[in-house]
Amino acid sequence: MKIIYTDYADDTIRERDIDKEDIEETLINPDEIVEGKNARKINHKIFKDKLLRVVYEIEEKTYIVITTYYTKPVRYMKNENKF
Repeated sequence: MKIIYTDYADDTIRERDIDKEDIEETLINPDEIVEGKNARKINHKIFKDKLLRVVYEIEEKTYIVITTYYTKPVRYMKNENKF
C-alpha cells in the first residue's frame, strides 16, 4: 500500500522527531490495531519502552497518516502485559 502524510502529520513528525521508517513499520506490522474516531484506525507499535501511535485513514489502497506520536504503552495498549 502507498503511504501519504497530511501537512499536519508532516509538521508533527518533524516537531516530535519521529522516524518515517518507524511509522511505516507501525502501519505494516503493528502490535495492535484499535478503532479511532470518525472511522479512523490507530496502529500501535512498541519501540524500546515507548509506544508509537499512528492515526490514519485508508482510501483506495493508500494509508493517509493524520498524526503520530510516542506515549507510554500502559496508557493505550489493551494487551500491554504481552510486551
